[in-house]
Amino acid sequence: MKNAVFPGSFDPFTVGHLDILKRACEIFDHVTVCVIPNPAKHYLFGDEERVMLINRVIEAEGIKNAAADSFSGLTVECARKHDAGFIVRGLRSYDDYEFETNMEYFNKRLAPEVQTVYLACDAAHVHISSSAVRELMKYGADIGALVPNEISEYILGKVEKNEQ
Repeated sequence: MKNAVFPGSFDPFTVGHLDILKRACEIFDHVTVCVIPNPAKHYLFGDEERVMLINRVIEAEGIKNAAADSFSGLTVECARKHDAGFIVRGLRSYDDYEFETNMEYFNKRLAPEVQTVYLACDAAHVHISSSAVRELMKYGADIGALVPNEISEYILGKVEKNEQ
């Protein structure tokens, strides 16, 4: 069985993330979307809240070979926990590629048995990032086309609650 992890902070999970997940699910038997917190970032949503939102999207989209989980630690340890021989990474630009290949070097040193697979972002989603979505939300812009429909109301409700 070929299992993969798709790690990230996913704050929030976007249509770009969903596109990469769907494509990864066509390649692998099972994909675990791993919410891995980055201590250098400040998040709008808690770890378990992000897992819940991603699982809501997975269920609504009818994806049978994926699930979300949270993990605190190194990505390769998350891969081992989920018996995954592959790490899936989405690439939007050359900057992403440069960053990800540097991370791949360290992951390979720590877990030579785990391969990194890069999936290029669909051109329609190249401009979408979680940080851009959060910035737009802060100013009340419409994010409906940037996040999956199944979670957009929840996300907007969270923003409104934080503004009060």
